Amino acid sequence: MFTTPSVIVFDVNETLSDMGPLADAFTRAGVADSLAGLWFTEVLRDGFALTSAGDNPAFADLATDSLNRLLTQTSGPGDFQEQVTSIMGVFKNLSLHPDAAPGIEALSRITQLVTLSNGATSVAEDLLSRGGVREEFSRLLSVQDAPRWKPAREAYDYAARETGQTVDRLLLVAVHPWDIHGASAAGLHTAWINRTGASYPSYFNDPDIEAEDLVALAGKLTGLDR
Repeated sequence: MFTTPSVIVFDVNETLSDMGPLADAFTRAGVADSLAGLWFTEVLRDGFALTSAGDNPAFADLATDSLNRLLTQTSGPGDFQEQVTSIMGVFKNLSLHPDAAPGIEALSRITQLVTLSNGATSVAEDLLSRGGVREEFSRLLSVQDAPRWKPAREAYDYAARETGQTVDRLLLVAVHPWDIHGASAAGLHTAWINRTGASYPSYFNDPDIEAEDLVALAGKLTGLDR
């Protein structure tokens, strides 16, 4: 039976951070706002490819290089340093989703909270501090200190070691089905945050819990057998 986890492990980018403002940042850079999602997806894709080949790249390095190439492809040759700096500045200064702070506060009353991001710890630190919930987290973890990016098993094993728990005592919370699948395959329990009402991919392991936001997740966990 699935009982209250010893630790809730949060993904950061998109799960906690609202990436909506990136669309305006792309518009100000002179390119279509729809490219914001494509850019982020391509950064993840290339990060997954590199980590599958045995590397452990820095997220910011991939993001910056990808932006330069994307702007060149869409606008032609040129110096895009100003636009890249502006977009990365927005990315590093996003706000929490509206449900995140109250959800985090409610979840912190249930069990210990940590983050596990494919990005830098500093990004999570700043995001949570701006949102007024940094003190609710006991640890901020990044795959930069693990052997490989999520969704590789080693990333989740790293979180278990750092929190002193077995993987089955951890609950991974994420909006990304690929993260849910990776955590599930590694032995963690999982909670999929589905803010958009999307359909879950049939080819990934199902989440143990689905909730429309973090406040709803806290309500569902409160009812678990402790």
